[in-house]
Amino acid sequence: MFPIRDHNPSGRTPYVTWGLILANVVIYVLYTTMLPGPAAVQDFFMSWAIIPAEVSTGSGWITLLTSMFLHGGLMHLAGNMLFLWIFGDNLEDEMGHLRYLGFYLASGIGAGLIHVLAAPGSPIPTVGASGAIAGVMGGYLLLFPRARVDILVILVIFFKIFPVPAWAMLGLWFALQFFGGMGADPQAGGVAYWAHAGGFVIGFALCLPLWLRRGGVGFWSRTHGTPPHPQARYSLSPTRIPKVPRQR
Repeated sequence: MFPIRDHNPSGRTPYVTWGLILANVVIYVLYTTMLPGPAAVQDFFMSWAIIPAEVSTGSGWITLLTSMFLHGGLMHLAGNMLFLWIFGDNLEDEMGHLRYLGFYLASGIGAGLIHVLAAPGSPIPTVGASGAIAGVMGGYLLLFPRARVDILVILVIFFKIFPVPAWAMLGLWFALQFFGGMGADPQAGGVAYWAHAGGFVIGFALCLPLWLRRGGVGFWSRTHGTPPHPQARYSLSPTRIPKVPRQR
């Protein structure tokens, strides 16, 4: 089960989201094609991935940033970029390009720090944009809890697309990360559950001032918990959303 799209067009071109996706893809292609083999890639990760045992002793702080643009495999990259593609544009639309970029990087760095705090002695390198994208998802949940997201469910040979509200899909995702972290050994390799859960909470918290400036619960009332329609983006009144003319 995973999301494949939402139905929430944005009012401005999401240049930052596109740029982040492009940067991640280009960097992945470069180091997987230019380095001579898996051992060289592993050495590369040892220099640029988060290694909690090093960060916790005061070295390797730059890896909190660089690790966000590295991925352990093609499916790892594809999954992260899919989530960023689905949820990033509406958040960028609401925040503006530069604030959204700062928000994305802050969420990723914060998620990395939480991962270090969860496993301060771990010598295992950690890579991926998941923490930053989890922050995007946390912000999306706060601002657009009732936005419709299509999820693809695959059971052996059966598959079907179901539309669900964002609060259900994102709430379930967060719960899986939280309880996964509770049950996993943070010193071992595998999924960085606490980076995911931590990034989500950080993104949610960073969006609280924006949500409050928009009116808090009143913002949900005006927008019905969904991203404002692009045609209504710049003509919202404090009390209602103007109706979009019916197309003939």
